[in-house]
Order: sequence, then C-alpha cells, then structure tokens
Amino acid sequence: MSNKHIVCIASEFKGNEFIEEAQAAGWHVTLLTRDDLKDKEWPWTSINEIHTLLGRSSEEEYLRAVVNIAGTRPIDHVVGMDEFDVLPSARIREYLQLFKGMSRSHALRFRDKLTMRMIASTNGVACPEFVGAFNPASINEYLERVPAPWIIKPRTEVSAFGIRKCDTPDQVWNVLTELDSRNTWRDHPSKYHIERFIEGDVYHVDSVVRKGKVVAAGVNKYGTTPFNVAKGGVFTSYTLDYGSEERDELLHLNKKLLKAFHHEKGVAHAEFLKGATDGKFYLVEVACRVGGAYIANVHENANGFNLWREWGKLETETKERPYKAPKLQQDYAGIALALAKDEIPDTSHYADKEIVYRVDKPRHVGLIFKTEGKDRLNELMNTYSRRITEDFLAIAPVKERYDD
Repeated sequence: MSNKHIVCIASEFKGNEFIEEAQAAGWHVTLLTRDDLKDKEWPWTSINEIHTLLGRSSEEEYLRAVVNIAGTRPIDHVVGMDEFDVLPSARIREYLQLFKGMSRSHALRFRDKLTMRMIASTNGVACPEFVGAFNPASINEYLERVPAPWIIKPRTEVSAFGIRKCDTPDQVWNVLTELDSRNTWRDHPSKYHIERFIEGDVYHVDSVVRKGKVVAAGVNKYGTTPFNVAKGGVFTSYTLDYGSEERDELLHLNKKLLKAFHHEKGVAHAEFLKGATDGKFYLVEVACRVGGAYIANVHENANGFNLWREWGKLETETKERPYKAPKLQQDYAGIALALAKDEIPDTSHYADKEIVYRVDKPRHVGLIFKTEGKDRLNELMNTYSRRITEDFLAIAPVKERYDD
C-alpha cells in the first residue's frame, strides 16, 4: 500500500502526465471526474481508483465526494487539473485541513481578474486602467477619465468568454443594466470589471515554480489574440526568439508578478499584452495551472520540459524524493489549432517533417511544429494557418460564458 494518497480533480479531460508522475512517485492516485468523461483515454495503469460526478455538479458536491473518499482512505493532497477545479480543490484542502497547497483565498487571486489587477498594479506590474462595477459615480468618473474603447470582463471566467467591447459610456451602462435586469447574483454587475481596451500583441509565459523561484519557463507569442480567436479562426502560439529583448522583459515581469502573488510552488500561466501604440507590456491574466490549447506540448518540444509532468513531480515530492529542475533546451515550436467542419479531420496530406504532433480530437485540427530556427517556424505557422483555414475551418458561435 502506498503511504501517500492524492486526489486529482479533473472536470475536463486533462492532466494525464500529472497523474502518471504521481503514480511513479509511489502515491495512491484517485481520479475524480465527470461521469461523461469516465471512458476517456485516462492513464489507467496510473490510476488506483476513479469516482465520478454529474457534469453540472456544484462545488459543494465535489466537496462531499472527496469527504466520502477520505472516509475510505486518508487523503494527503488534493489538486485540481482544470481552471474551474482550482477553487473547489482549495476549498476541499481547507475543509480536510490539508496544509499542502494554496488556501481558497490565495487561489482566488488567480481566478478573480479584478483581484489580479489590484495585486499586480500595486506591485509595479502595469495593467490597463480598470474599475470594479460597484459604484455608479466611480464608474462615471472612470469613463470620463479613461479613453474609449473599454471592455467589460467577467471577473472569474476564462479566455474571451463573456467579454463585451464598448465604444461609448451609454453602451457600457446598457451592458451593466442588462446584466442587472437578470436579477440573479450569478450575473450581477459586480461580478464584472471594466478596463481600457488596448490593441496589441499577446504573449504568454508558462512557469514551473519551486520555493518561490521560477525554475523553468517557456515564453511564447500568440499569432492571434485570444479575444479574436474566440470569434473564429486559427489559434496559434509559438516560441519567442531567445535573443530578443521582449523575452528578457517578459521573464522579468513574470518573476515580479509571481512574487507579488506569493506563488511558492506549482505552475503558472501568465498572459501579457504589448500595446501597439506605446510598446508597453500590460497584464492580461495569470493562472496557477497549466495553460490550455496544448501549450504544454509546445513547450516540451521547444524547451524540453512538460509542464504537467513537472507539476506532478512538484506536488508529490518528499524529503526522500526531492524535486529536480529539468535541463532546458532552446529549440523552436509552435501550434496551429482550429475547429474543423469535419467530425474526424484527415491531415495526412500535411507532410512536412517538422510536424511532431497531431491533435487527435473530434472536430479539431491541430499541428505542433518543431524547428531549430525561428525563420522556418514562422514560415510553417503562416503556411499552415492559411491551409487549415482553407481546408478545415469551422466557425463556432461565441458563448457568453461556460456553463456552470
């Protein structure tokens, strides 16, 4: 029998490499996931037991499920794989009095975009001018002081879901009034914040953190901003030039940001926008989990470390089996990913030798490329963004938010 027991909460199908590392470290691994995901290609040889909940289960139901698991076998750690599992996992750790991992209030810093901006801006990390949707006088003062356009963002959603862009104060107030008229706490205007819309390029830094220090990081640039990708198109992300000033500045900003958030251990996905007009970097958001859209696979090919695996090793390290930081490499990698009009897209006619990974997911087409130089990578990213658009692209309607 293993001495240690970890519960991995996965409300989406992800985290296989994390689970494998936990099992390799000698932990008893329990997977708690949605009932409709129980037959996915989980790493079954690395899972000791599985428990399921209905897809629309509440945080309270996740808590009760883990408490029931604890009644059968004592639990040493609980980790959430997806963005929407971060807060439930933190709450469960507090309830079970597990002192490994973040508290719920600490984890909330990485979910609430208004909190993110308050912490970042007071610690020298620039943010677009913002205001919480609490007081009408404060909002009007902000709209008079900060030039349009503005965007209204849900404070705890992810990606571009629920974002509204407004060009006039009347449009801002129409959105807030419409939200308020729904008469539900879930849609209350205070669940949103307003910030200046800044045109520019978006970058992301993905980190492995131990004892408050970044021990490994990958730096990428999005080919299209997440806000625009959400409206339909080919998502791209690719390695930023290793010799660039942008990379150095982003790595510095990322360290400053994670220090301000007191992020001591785990992984982080931070996004920064570089203003097209002033060339200044602004925080978009930061999360204490692995970035989505196969970003971990991109960094693995470019930099030689897999974020999921490093996270798994970190969360299961012991004095007898301490964590060892990975050796980094400096190759280039990128991904082109899109919704496809075909149920099972056939990409066999894409035959360039630099294709190292093909996304295997219904109605998705995605390719990861690996090269030794940035010029060849840029060429492949441009070529395949066009080819995927012509051959496969399907446009999905933008949702206002994820279903709870």
